[in-house]
Amino acid sequence: MELQLSDDQELLRQTTQRFLADTCPLTEVRRLADRPGGFEPGWWAQGAELGWTSMLVPEAFGGGSVSGEGLADLALVAEEMGRTVAPGPLVPVNVVAAALGSSPRAAEFGPVIDALMAGTATAAWCAGRGADPLSGSVRAEREGGGFVLSGSVAPVEAGAEAAHLLVGALTDEGPAQFLVPGDAPGVTVTPRGGLDLVRRFATVDLARVAVDGGAVVTGPGVSGPALDRQFQLACVLQLSETMGAIDRVLEFTVEWAFDRYSFGRPLASYQALKHRFADMRLWLEASMATTTAAVRAVGAGSSTAGELVSVAKAYVGAHAPELVQDCVQMHGGIGVTWDHDIHLYLRRVTVNAEIYGTVAEHRRRLAALDGLGGHNGADPGTGSSDGSSR
Repeated sequence: MELQLSDDQELLRQTTQRFLADTCPLTEVRRLADRPGGFEPGWWAQGAELGWTSMLVPEAFGGGSVSGEGLADLALVAEEMGRTVAPGPLVPVNVVAAALGSSPRAAEFGPVIDALMAGTATAAWCAGRGADPLSGSVRAEREGGGFVLSGSVAPVEAGAEAAHLLVGALTDEGPAQFLVPGDAPGVTVTPRGGLDLVRRFATVDLARVAVDGGAVVTGPGVSGPALDRQFQLACVLQLSETMGAIDRVLEFTVEWAFDRYSFGRPLASYQALKHRFADMRLWLEASMATTTAAVRAVGAGSSTAGELVSVAKAYVGAHAPELVQDCVQMHGGIGVTWDHDIHLYLRRVTVNAEIYGTVAEHRRRLAALDGLGGHNGADPGTGSSDGSSR
């Protein structure tokens, strides 16, 4: 969370905040839990009109942002969506739009980019598992003038709702990426159950899916850096959303502690609870600082972006769920009921902590960057020899 926003960024933040308050309060989130897609297509198109899907697309293809720093602007939107645990495929659509817009063959993907920016179509990003975007299990073999894709990817956010799939695959010459229609012959998308009420995931199976050369988004030799970049974008947008969620949870928990009386005194007046609130505030501020640093580095294309992303994912993944769990306890018995909204936030931050790499996976990435490896038989992701994680 940036401490100083430009006037245009503040207007974007306030506009997004008002739109979400008017169109998607928590009562609407609960209603959408029973919807197959988890969101209303018309609502998503309205969000696209506010710029939610165009900030990472170059201006040459109709994109643009309010401040000239598209990722920083989009992070503001993600943060506001986190404050309301809003639905919608914000991360996958923007990752795919950014990938298509930066492709050497971007002009050929113009119609798809236009549809994504207009909100009339959605897309899903099918890459590697966990914290390694190059670890995909999809293989691509040359056949005639095109490729044949085979393999499976899971979990894929918004996979069942997506009209387009951006598939990362391994070829004999290295990784490549392909744009595949969601209804292409040989593509099977199986929805998966999930903890988040409105966030949907799926397993995407590809059984000898034939694509021509026009489906290649990035070929061998350039796909590795492209996949890393897309992974960084996905992580920082997800982190920004988590920041909005935990900021809101701590906000209404503090309000509850001042409003709720016990033995004639507000809960917030008890010394033991003050210490717990101080710890949570520390976790929140540190999470915001690491996330802001990661957003800035990724936005600037810094050589330290990958490291800062893993620092933020490891720290936030460890502390955000714990912060919300502590806030549940602060609410007492009502905090563990279905009627209280805090479980909506706990679901969101718990899922976010597991997607795009767990705490342990990102700690291992950092250890590898520092040349530490597995020290004394211990798992660098956990500091223990049994491989357990938080």
